[in-house]
Amino acid sequence: MDKLAGMAMFVRVIDNGSFAAAAEIAQVSPAMVAKHIKTIETRLGAKLIHRTTRRHQLTEVGQLYYERCKRALSEVALAEASASELQSAPRGRLRLVAPVSFGTQVLVPTLIDYQNAHPDVSIELSLDNNVHDLVGEGFELGIHIGPLSDSSLVGRPLTPYRRILAASPDYLARHGRPAASPEALTNHLCLGHSYWRMQDRWHLVGPGGEMRDVSISGKFSTNQGAALRMAALSGAGIALQPELLLAADIAEGRLEQVLPEWSYKPVPMSLVYAPNRRPTAMLRTVIDFLVERFG
Repeated sequence: MDKLAGMAMFVRVIDNGSFAAAAEIAQVSPAMVAKHIKTIETRLGAKLIHRTTRRHQLTEVGQLYYERCKRALSEVALAEASASELQSAPRGRLRLVAPVSFGTQVLVPTLIDYQNAHPDVSIELSLDNNVHDLVGEGFELGIHIGPLSDSSLVGRPLTPYRRILAASPDYLARHGRPAASPEALTNHLCLGHSYWRMQDRWHLVGPGGEMRDVSISGKFSTNQGAALRMAALSGAGIALQPELLLAADIAEGRLEQVLPEWSYKPVPMSLVYAPNRRPTAMLRTVIDFLVERFG
């Protein structure tokens, strides 16, 4: 602590231009200020300040020491502020970005649950399927589906994004349930995702990692997962959609899983943030909350 006090006094002298000014701010005598500076110079074995009756000028060593002291004292202040803040109630504005369908159907209710537990936090959620510059655009957090390409970000792994097959009871009553083989899908109306590169084929993974490439056709396609879910609920066909997005519909009987042993190859999903982001109580608690829900 004596060393930090000396560094703080040295910085105060330089920032305020004189021993007298630093002494007045610190509420000590100029002699005590001089003692601090002398102690540092003795410890370092180098002169830090050229002192004359008119002005004080930093030596080359003094200039370097001043810059490093400013940085060190700033880090100490940040560490103490962060430790104090982490013990306080979460508050502030949280900005995060997530894919459209996942954000709309799954993330929004989860964030509202978090907000109900922490009412002093306001949330600004951006929904976009494009990859964003998290730091440059001012986002604290992002949900990323797929392999991480930005190595500068911290990625907390969440449950892999698994797409399953499902249809409404009405559709299955009218058209029958596909047999155990994925090839049976060729005889059914399949709901297409229009931005997929190969819209007429589904690449499915089955027991033991077996792969099947199945030709599909149908009468309805769209570029949004939420719209495909509504089409499935309306009995328009079989959807291949994320399990997270359909879980409530299946649990409550609005949809039924088809060929449950087969799914689209799962892809990684991560919660991403900048490694040097200040660990506020808000950021820490929302990360823990999302990892608990989706981890």
